[in-house]
Amino acid sequence: MVGERMNKIDRRRPESEADATVNAARLGTRLRLARQTRGMTLKTLATAAHCSESLLSKIENGKASPSLPMLHRLVEVLETNIGWMFEQVDDDEAIVFRAGARPLISLDALRRGEGISLERIIPYSPGHLLQCNIHHIEADGESEGPIQHVGEEVGYVLAGRIKLIVDGKSHDLATGDAFVFRSELPHHYRNIGKERASIFWVNTPATF
Repeated sequence: MVGERMNKIDRRRPESEADATVNAARLGTRLRLARQTRGMTLKTLATAAHCSESLLSKIENGKASPSLPMLHRLVEVLETNIGWMFEQVDDDEAIVFRAGARPLISLDALRRGEGISLERIIPYSPGHLLQCNIHHIEADGESEGPIQHVGEEVGYVLAGRIKLIVDGKSHDLATGDAFVFRSELPHHYRNIGKERASIFWVNTPATF
């Protein structure tokens, strides 16, 4: 049974260019709305989030995607959360989300520099207290970081080998290993195997 589940994960269709463009446009729209709602200019937000004004403009217009650390800085300054940035209109009563029908997204979708995609287990929506994704990390892929925010992280390695770095300490994990730590601790990870790695990852959404 476990093998069958792993095969299903491995056969996930990569996010198409069209899907990537739609996700980038949605994120850009939400980001612009949050900025304008708070009466902030592009320059003000860029300065506070330690990024260039030109890159921020491209992100708002769906022509670029932020790295995960940059996205965390933006939502902190804007006093919102990452879940809201990707929130879609979903049926609050939905209980089951079928294999093959779950969104597969990348925060770096247009550049594809990190080799990481997130398969949503449950939708980003106000009705859920947790965020849950499967992180798929290609060979030599790594998360840009480290990042830190409010909350708690729990993970289970479904496939492959990863190096998890939490608060400066490295942990080599293989299929079947699990972890838990406070999100306030700086953390990032990378694939140290020769094949794609997958992590079932649950965390409390970062709110500021």
